[in-house]
Amino acid sequence: MKKKVAATAALLGLTLTASAGVYAASNLQEIKALLNHKLGIVVNGQVYTPKDGNGKTLAPITYNGTTYLPVRSIGEALNTSVTYDAKTSRVIIGDSASSGGSSGTPSTGTSAETVKRPKSLPADFPLPADAKIFDLIEGSATGKPSATFSYLTKQGLEPLGNTYKEYFVQKGATSKSEEVSASAFSIIDAGSTFAVTLDGAPGTGSSQGYNVVHVIWSGE
Repeated sequence: MKKKVAATAALLGLTLTASAGVYAASNLQEIKALLNHKLGIVVNGQVYTPKDGNGKTLAPITYNGTTYLPVRSIGEALNTSVTYDAKTSRVIIGDSASSGGSSGTPSTGTSAETVKRPKSLPADFPLPADAKIFDLIEGSATGKPSATFSYLTKQGLEPLGNTYKEYFVQKGATSKSEEVSASAFSIIDAGSTFAVTLDGAPGTGSSQGYNVVHVIWSGE
């Protein structure tokens, strides 16, 4: 039996752990699905293995006879841009010139000056000048502005991690879990006005040559 293949926004590879408040409960429905590790994917005659921004292999999901593929990864394989418009909760495949979207698959040569900075971030939140922002979702969590996104940068992980450590001290961090090295960093900080989780690591696959930083922010 031929299976239908569909792309779904649920598999954009977004880290949503600390920003569940972005979505109204009525918009989410819990289901039971299966990771289909046996399903092979061929793109233009070539075997293709979908991966996220960190190079982790992604498996298709099978639910009620339909197979769902990670749309951003498949878009990269087809050389087609995939963006997410947080304002309208739409996944945009292809040209987004008229969509008003502010996030999506990173594009080489795109700087922080031409990519819209997340509006929920404080004006002084550190972002490298060469940051290429993607997978952006903005909203509110626990009554505070929130932003979940990732970015690519060629800035070193250790100095970048130390910059964030210093910044959160200035923001009044009272709870801190911080590990920073030249090869990776992980920061989980919180204060009376904010909570943040960041992790940075070298990119692999299509992100090779860059460092990949994931940010979950909630606060003022």
